Amino acid sequence: MNIKILSANANLYSTKRLVEAAKARKHDVEVINHAKCDIVIEKKNPVIIYKGHKLDHADAIIPRIGASVTFYGTAVVRQFEMMRVFTTTESQALVRSRDKLRSLQILSRAGLGLPKTVFTNYSKNVKEIVDQAGGAPVIIKLLEGTQGIGVILVETRKAAESVIEAFNNLQARVIVQEFIKEAGGADIRAFIVDGQVVGAMKRQGKEGEFRSNLHRGGTASVIKLSDEEETAALKAAKAMGLGIAGVDMLQSDRGPLILEVNSSPGLEGIEHATGKDIANTIIRYIERNV
Repeated sequence: MNIKILSANANLYSTKRLVEAAKARKHDVEVINHAKCDIVIEKKNPVIIYKGHKLDHADAIIPRIGASVTFYGTAVVRQFEMMRVFTTTESQALVRSRDKLRSLQILSRAGLGLPKTVFTNYSKNVKEIVDQAGGAPVIIKLLEGTQGIGVILVETRKAAESVIEAFNNLQARVIVQEFIKEAGGADIRAFIVDGQVVGAMKRQGKEGEFRSNLHRGGTASVIKLSDEEETAALKAAKAMGLGIAGVDMLQSDRGPLILEVNSSPGLEGIEHATGKDIANTIIRYIERNV
């Protein structure tokens, strides 16, 4: 097969591993910078131009679209879909996953456990917002934040009100979320490919840090999911319409609580923690569908 990996950086760990896995299974593979593709739209003839050439021999694409280029990256994925090319992440699912508020609403509708979350249209009644989220301490998240950036733990009501007011004045949209103390600064990532959990790790934030992101110095170790956690992860990926997903959960006294469903989960942390060849699993997923 001819597989295109949509990635702005061919040197990223995840991109390199996918190239290795595709080559190991005797496929032609090419890394395409989606931000440098030109889209040509005309009646019944969708075309993508890259470096002066038509991309017309692809059997499948693996989108690795960064959050900063979601709009254009999604348009490129949509164009490939119009060309009847199989994609491991559909354009609509990618758009849904990048909208934190919409994602939470979809997960809530699917009956999944979530930390209590409050969103308002720059409400002046900040005291009530904190109360609705269960009172201090609370987590305040920028809607556009990624990798733990724009996520704040606020210990007191007064501080929470000040932070919300400051963001409101900057016209920066935030969600206010209850703090799950019993999670102890750790979360679980379940990596899902084609309706199966293919690896899971527990990420622990460094001392004094409530965010468990590996980009922020957290550590990862392999974990066996409980039946309840596995069911929640699979249900979350299905609700979001994602064939490949990283489902982030907190362990709480009331069961697993979904934090986020990531449509371009990195391979480095999960492969190192579990010792599994996740990249190979993704290539085999393509083979079953093309």
